[in-house]
Amino acid sequence: MTLNYDNLRIRELAVIADINKPFFEDFRIYLMDREFDSVYDFISDQSESAGFKTILRYLNRDLPPSAILYDGIARPYPPGKAKWLFLGWLFRDAPEQRLRPMVASMPGESPNERRAALLDIVRKGLVSSFDGEAYWQWEVIREVMIDRLEGSRRAIKGTLFESMVRRILVNIFDHEGMSIEVPRKEIRLEGETYDVSLIGAKGTVLMPVKTRETMGGGHASLFTRDIHKSISAARDAGFECIPVVIAESWTGDLQSLGCEKTVYINMNPNRIKSVEESLEVELKNCIEYIRRVCLD
Repeated sequence: MTLNYDNLRIRELAVIADINKPFFEDFRIYLMDREFDSVYDFISDQSESAGFKTILRYLNRDLPPSAILYDGIARPYPPGKAKWLFLGWLFRDAPEQRLRPMVASMPGESPNERRAALLDIVRKGLVSSFDGEAYWQWEVIREVMIDRLEGSRRAIKGTLFESMVRRILVNIFDHEGMSIEVPRKEIRLEGETYDVSLIGAKGTVLMPVKTRETMGGGHASLFTRDIHKSISAARDAGFECIPVVIAESWTGDLQSLGCEKTVYINMNPNRIKSVEESLEVELKNCIEYIRRVCLD
């Protein structure tokens, strides 16, 4: 077995964090224009309204072209969401998971006023735990951002490869003149989820998409068991199944899956572009089988 010692995930997240530095620098310069000497000076200000006004003005201001915040797979966030996420991350909080549900309960006449009110409460509570300039330098914020980007990456990748498989197949079907529907909505059978379904005049093919970054650990056997469960549930419901497995050095036996066609990409799913290129090749190899099941 060939071992890959390179931590692609952390390396890529570090690169994305670095290209997000201009966003941090724009905020730091904005604070200086508001007469704060540093980010720490702003964080430690406990006056009644200065923090709220500074946050609200920031949320309402236009960002310069250089200030772009990228998500965990290097896609730019819309400016409004970028500012909200950045401040939440800067304040060591979870803006979407924890803070967003509380926004509606805040005082204010506009969404940004309510967001600013909540963020200012969070800001004021930080000083006791993060008192000192060292906590608010870019090098430390970079570590916080890498952690948050990893969370966003996991959430995005939950749908990334399913969307990728759909897109590739739609393009192939269009090129081949095959009238097969590829719905965006997943199918559920006996508690199992099928991310991609191919519906033709004669039949349907279900395609569970399974990804795994690491090789070993207790979850490895669960990963293999999950694949077998998906295939079994599809068969019990009378559907053909093409499992799509994206996992580096997966030790499972493709033959044991009992499927006429399988797609196995022996690659770390963090290598998104390379995975997409391999997927296109492997999915093209399934086209005649799909034609036979769905159309002939």
